Amino acid sequence: MKDTKDFFETAFNFIPASWFDLYIKHFKKIVIGVVAVLLLVILLLGWLSARKVREVVVDDFNKQQLILAQHAARQIENNLTIIKKELSMLSLSPSIQYFEKVAIGKRMEFTFSRIKEEGVLEIRYIEPAKPRAHLADIHGYQSVHTYPEDMDYLKWAAQGKNRGNISISEVFPVIYGSDYQKLVMKIAVPVWQVSVDESHPVATHKFSGVIIFVVDATQMIAKTTREIRSGKTGYAWVIDKKGTFLFHPEEEFIGKDAFEARKERKPTISFARINEIQKEKMLAGEEGVSWYISGWHRGKEDEMRKLIAFSPIQLLAKGDGRIWSVAVVAPVSEIEGAIHDIQIRQFLLEGIVIFAILFGGMLIIAMMLRWSSSLNREVEKRTGELKKSENQYRSLIENANDIIFTIDREGVITSMNSSGLSFFGKKREEIIGQNIGEICFNEDSAALQLKAVDEVFDEKTSKKIACPINIRGDEYWLSTNFSILTDEKGKPYAVLGIARDITSDKKRAIEEQMYHTEKLASMGTLAAGVAHEINNPLALILGFSDMLLEKARPDSNEYDMLKTIEKHALNAKRVVENLLSFARYTEHKEEFIDINANIESVSAVVENTLRLNNISLNRRLQDNLPKVKADAGEMQQVFLNIINNAIHAMKGGGILTVTTELSGNEGVETRFADTGEGIKKEHRTKIFDPLFTTKKVGEGTGLGLSVSYGIITKCGGTITFETKTKEESEITGTTFIITLPAAKQ
Repeated sequence: MKDTKDFFETAFNFIPASWFDLYIKHFKKIVIGVVAVLLLVILLLGWLSARKVREVVVDDFNKQQLILAQHAARQIENNLTIIKKELSMLSLSPSIQYFEKVAIGKRMEFTFSRIKEEGVLEIRYIEPAKPRAHLADIHGYQSVHTYPEDMDYLKWAAQGKNRGNISISEVFPVIYGSDYQKLVMKIAVPVWQVSVDESHPVATHKFSGVIIFVVDATQMIAKTTREIRSGKTGYAWVIDKKGTFLFHPEEEFIGKDAFEARKERKPTISFARINEIQKEKMLAGEEGVSWYISGWHRGKEDEMRKLIAFSPIQLLAKGDGRIWSVAVVAPVSEIEGAIHDIQIRQFLLEGIVIFAILFGGMLIIAMMLRWSSSLNREVEKRTGELKKSENQYRSLIENANDIIFTIDREGVITSMNSSGLSFFGKKREEIIGQNIGEICFNEDSAALQLKAVDEVFDEKTSKKIACPINIRGDEYWLSTNFSILTDEKGKPYAVLGIARDITSDKKRAIEEQMYHTEKLASMGTLAAGVAHEINNPLALILGFSDMLLEKARPDSNEYDMLKTIEKHALNAKRVVENLLSFARYTEHKEEFIDINANIESVSAVVENTLRLNNISLNRRLQDNLPKVKADAGEMQQVFLNIINNAIHAMKGGGILTVTTELSGNEGVETRFADTGEGIKKEHRTKIFDPLFTTKKVGEGTGLGLSVSYGIITKCGGTITFETKTKEESEITGTTFIITLPAAKQ
C-alpha cells in the first residue's frame, strides 16, 4: 500500500492545487466511464482475437499441409529420377549396345533387381528390324514377341534428333493376371553404340535399338504418399494431367476420373469448388492452399469442409506440360479441438483482466479519496521545492565565471549568462536571436564555430575548439566546449557552449614559441662553430693522407688503408659542409631555384640518419622542371622538417619516396610519401597549428609544420597531406604534397 501511495504522490506532484481539487471531484465519474469503455474494448478485442486465432491456426495448418505436399512431390520426382538414371545407365552398357548374348540377359536382370522396388514391372529391349524383344521381369530373362507399340518406340528412337532424350508415356490401365488392373506408364530411351569394351574397342555410333521400362505408376507413387498423415486422419492423393486418380487411400478411386468419381459417390453434394481447384490450379501446374466441401473422410459419410494443399510433380523438364499433382487434405474438424482449447483459455484470461480492471478502478477511487488532502499538500510542497531548485540553477549559471550559452542548429544564440553578456559588452536583447558569427567572430572563427555545432548535432558528442575574436579592437582567444542537449525523447534540440578566455594562455604559448625559435637559432650558431672546429683536423687528415699516398706503393696494404682514411675523411667533410650551409643565417632572399637540386642537397644531409633508422629513400625526380621563386634555405628547411616527421612516423624502418613532377602548366608539385602509421583523425585539423606536436617532451617543438606552412604560403604555394591509419586501410602512411607556382623568368 505504501508503494501505491508513493506512486500517486509522484504522479500528482506537479498538478496545481486549484486543478487538483476539481480533479478529485470528478475523478469517480471519470474512472467509471474509463472502466466501462475498457470493458467494451476488451470484449470487442476478444471477439476479434478469437476470429483471428481461428484464421491463423487454419492458415498455419494448411501451410504445414503444403510442406507435406511439396515434400511428397519432390520425393516422387526423385523416384522418377532414379528410374530414368537406371534407364540411361543400362542404355550405355556395351553388352546392350552390341547385343552380347552371354551378357545381355544378366545385365538386364541385374538392373531389374535394382529398381523393381521403385515400381518397375518389366524391362524390354527391342533390336532394330527383329520381331522379338529381350524381356526382364520377376520371372527372369527371356526373349518374347514384340508389341505394335514397341515398334512405335523403335521408330521414335531411330530418329537422330531423339538421341539422348527420354520419352515418358501417359498413364494407362493394363490387366495383369486374370482380372488385376494396374496403372502403368512406359519410359523409353534410344540405344546407340557409343560405349567401348575389350570386344569393341572402337565405338561405331550406330543405332542399336530402344530400351523400355514398364512402370507401375500407382506403386511408385504409393511408396511416398501411402504413409502421409496430416493431423490425425489427413491423407494424400495424386492425379495426372487428365485428372485421373493415380493414387488414393480409397482404392476404388484409383484409375477413375477425379471429376466423375466424387459425383458418382455423392451426387447430392456440389463438388464445384474442388473441381475448379483441380482444373484451374492443380492441372495447370500451380501449388497453393485452399478448402472445399467433401462428403466423406476415411469411412465417415457426412458433408464436411476440408483443407487442401497441393504441389505439382514435374515428369520431364519444367515447362513441357507433363505434370502430375499431389494433394494433402484434412477436415477442418482436425483443428477445431485445438482452436476450442485456445479460445477457452483466451476467454478465461479476458475474464481475469476484466475483474482486475474493475477491482483496480475501485481501489484507485478509494485511495484517491483517502489521500486527496495529503497529495494536495504534497503538490504545494513540491512546487515550492521546484521553484527553489530553478532559482538555484539560475543563480549557478548567472554567477559562473565562464561564458555559458545555448545555440540551435543554425547557429542562433538562444540564451547566455551574465558573464557572457559582460565579456561581449552587450545587452541580453542584443545577443539573443543573433547568429554566433555576428558577435565579434571573424569569418574563419565563425565558420569553425558553426562547423563544430554541426558535428555535435550529427555525432551527438562533445567537441572543444579554440578561436580568436575581436572586441573593441582587441583580440581575445576563447576555448569553447560544445555538448549536445536533448529532450525527454532523446532528440537533440540545442547545443550547450561553455567558453573560457584563454588569451593569457595564448600569449604564453607565443612567448614559448619565441623562446624555442631563439633556442633553435642558438643551436644553429653552435652547430656552425662546431663544424668550423671539425674542419681544421679534417684538413690535416686529408693533407697528410695525400702526402703518404704519394710515398706508398699502390699495391701495398698501407696504400689501401690510406685510401680508406681519405674516403671517410671526405665523407665527414661533405657532411660538415652541408651542416654549415643549413646552420648559416641568411636573410630572406627570393631567387629562381631548382627544386630537384634542393632535394638532392637535403638528401645528402639526412642520408646517414635515414640509414641509421633503417629507412630506404626513393627519389623520383622529373627532369627539366621549371624553376620556382623562393628562398633556397627556407625551402630546404621545409623539406628537412617534413623528412624528420617521416622518420619519426616510421619507427622500425620503412620507405620514404620523394617525387617531383609538373603540376599542369602552372606549378611544380613535390610529394613526400612515407610508410608510417599515419595521422590520427583527431590530430588532422591541428598539425599545422603552432606548438602542436604528438612527439614526447624533448623530441619536438611543434613548430616544424607551422613554420613550413608559413614559408610555402609566403611563396604563393600550398601544402596539403593525405593519410591512412590502420583503422582505415591495410596500407598505412602519410603523403605531404607541396605545390609551388612556376616562376616566369
